Amino acid sequence: MEYHKTTVKPFSAQITLGLEKGYTQEVIQKKQILQFIQTYQKELFINKNIAISASVSHCDIVFSGQIEPHLKLNFINYPKFPLEEKHLKETINNLTKALMQEFLQNRVVVEYLDETVMFEITNEIDPRIN
Repeated sequence: MEYHKTTVKPFSAQITLGLEKGYTQEVIQKKQILQFIQTYQKELFINKNIAISASVSHCDIVFSGQIEPHLKLNFINYPKFPLEEKHLKETINNLTKALMQEFLQNRVVVEYLDETVMFEITNEIDPRIN
């Protein structure tokens, strides 16, 4: 059997998204987020011929009195559908802002290999943080 090897420059991004709407403690279901991401991906592919896939896993953010369930959305530059880094970042940043708007997130962090970006709507913080 013959294998074909394709490589791209390493790229990694991770969005950490809270599973509560705002600071209400109202739970967002993982299924809702996955459906939103799939719709977003489909529109990207149809309208811009951009294909991004996400690996999704659960985690908890623990900070000074607050324990909040989150999802980590991980992205790579998939060699089957490679993109320039600036286009990947732009696409992931736009997805982050769309997720924030859809699921009422005040603040979301995106980790890249070369920088950590925080998108924030207001300076407000969770009242559970003390």
